Amino acid sequence: MKINELVIASHNQGKIDEIKKMLAPYGVAVVSARELNLPDVEETGTTFQENAGLKAVQLSDISGKPCLADDSGLCVDALGGRPGVYSARYAEHMVDGKPVRDFDKAMDRLIGELKQSGNPDWSAHFSCVLAFKVPGQECRFFEGRVEGKIVPERSGDLGFGFDPVFMPDGFDKTFGHFSKDEKAAVSHRGRAFAQFIKEVFDTAQ
Repeated sequence: MKINELVIASHNQGKIDEIKKMLAPYGVAVVSARELNLPDVEETGTTFQENAGLKAVQLSDISGKPCLADDSGLCVDALGGRPGVYSARYAEHMVDGKPVRDFDKAMDRLIGELKQSGNPDWSAHFSCVLAFKVPGQECRFFEGRVEGKIVPERSGDLGFGFDPVFMPDGFDKTFGHFSKDEKAAVSHRGRAFAQFIKEVFDTAQ
């Protein structure tokens, strides 16, 4: 099956840009939920797979197009796996009665909690689950994970989210210093996408 157009179930421009970069070689038109004025889907699941599936199924049904959704987050061992599926909400605070995401404050909060924990092990991992839904077909899932640790100070101004405080294993710099290409090669989303592309695009060539 050839995919000519793919709806990305996200309003996060940083995430959309990463996905467009990864799919550029395959000639697929990538359009975001925001561009189609599709609604934000409430993430009521308790796992990354549940949340990704909710978004992919609902927006594929609404748009009538193939849809790709992801749910991803940062899981910190010393915090019992938090913020996990609540990573985006962890960055929210209220402004004039509306939730606003501020990852600078979220990173400071995270480092503060780790310091207060007294645990010297700041090991963490990013997880990403992609959900791919084509109208009339079952939802398919692809998972990626990258191990690393939290660093005590923000470093780097590339990427988005918690990237400036996460140093992947085998590197001496945070994701905040990785170019899009560098990050795609090793990140949780890059690894999930490698599976997705292999099964959906490479097999259709």
